[in-house]
Amino acid sequence: MKTKLNKTHIDWFILLPVIAMLMASVVFVYSASAPVAALKYGGPSALFIKQIIMILVAIAVMIFCSKFNYHNWEKLAKPIMYIAVGLLIAVLAVGTEYNGGKRWLSLGPLPEFQPVELVKLALVIFFASMLTKRQEYINSFEKGFLPFIFWLLAICILLYMQPNFSNMAIIFIIGMCLMFIGKVNKKYFFITLIIGIICGGFSLMLAPYRAKRVLSYLGISDSIEWQSEQALIALGNGGIMGVGIGQSKQSHSFLPESYADFIFSIIGEEYGFIGLLLIILAFVCIIWRGLKVAFKAPDSFGFYLSIGIVLILSAYFLANAAINLGLMPTTGVPLPFISYGGTALIMYSAAIGILLNISKQANYFQIPN
Repeated sequence: MKTKLNKTHIDWFILLPVIAMLMASVVFVYSASAPVAALKYGGPSALFIKQIIMILVAIAVMIFCSKFNYHNWEKLAKPIMYIAVGLLIAVLAVGTEYNGGKRWLSLGPLPEFQPVELVKLALVIFFASMLTKRQEYINSFEKGFLPFIFWLLAICILLYMQPNFSNMAIIFIIGMCLMFIGKVNKKYFFITLIIGIICGGFSLMLAPYRAKRVLSYLGISDSIEWQSEQALIALGNGGIMGVGIGQSKQSHSFLPESYADFIFSIIGEEYGFIGLLLIILAFVCIIWRGLKVAFKAPDSFGFYLSIGIVLILSAYFLANAAINLGLMPTTGVPLPFISYGGTALIMYSAAIGILLNISKQANYFQIPN
């Protein structure tokens, strides 16, 4: 049997939910950002216009990646990883500081770039490539475990130095999940996992602002986390059907980052439980179909790459929803395809494009030799 690229095949169960969320994000971002944009950015439409431009770029990138044979990413895995890690180092040296962290690179006339968004995809491509090539050594420490943990720890250390604890923790989890799925030696895996959890716990408590959030979340501290409280108020205001488009009260400077990290709550306020349910169903559809593509992929690289992309989407969607619902301590995690932004929109769209290309070559399109 031989697999051929089916150029006419479009995986609508992946594409339609993504396009729907990208289009809906224009309305969501305008509604959530208009009050703040009018005060800070010169007009209520300032962020709305930027979001439209970024979505158009993201769709173009998605189309390109859907037509770019995914096997070529295996050849580019090392250069992409080197570039991603290099950008993480560069952001520490010359990055733009915002809210106490260096996470952005200014690229002259181009919009600012957030290297961590590239790192997510670079790690998945690189790990998928290594898992494919190193299966015969996968139980050894030197060739089957050390190369993975070296790159994962290098990325985590650089993110910690920004500091960017939330992305560091999520990327560590994604990397460890890929290693587990790739059947690295379980002894080394669990030792690393335990050490990672212990180090992560210490890191949380070393920074006073992180410790305060965790203690507040656990109910040990008397202080109330403002963002979490305001997010829950927004969700409570929305009820089942919502208060209506553009009628959010919490977006009027009550809820910080209402158009980015906390847009989930604003959607809940304006569109109610029904609106949030549609978003949840869209992500469930993408994740379900992504898993199906993974298990139908024509080779190991396609399998690991698909699984990695599904892990990225799942982890960031669940983290954002949990934070907005008060199920996790407050931290900055945008909602894929919906939150205001440039780098994240483009990278998530690139990941979807890659998934669509794998779907075109999936095993249900095998033909006899």
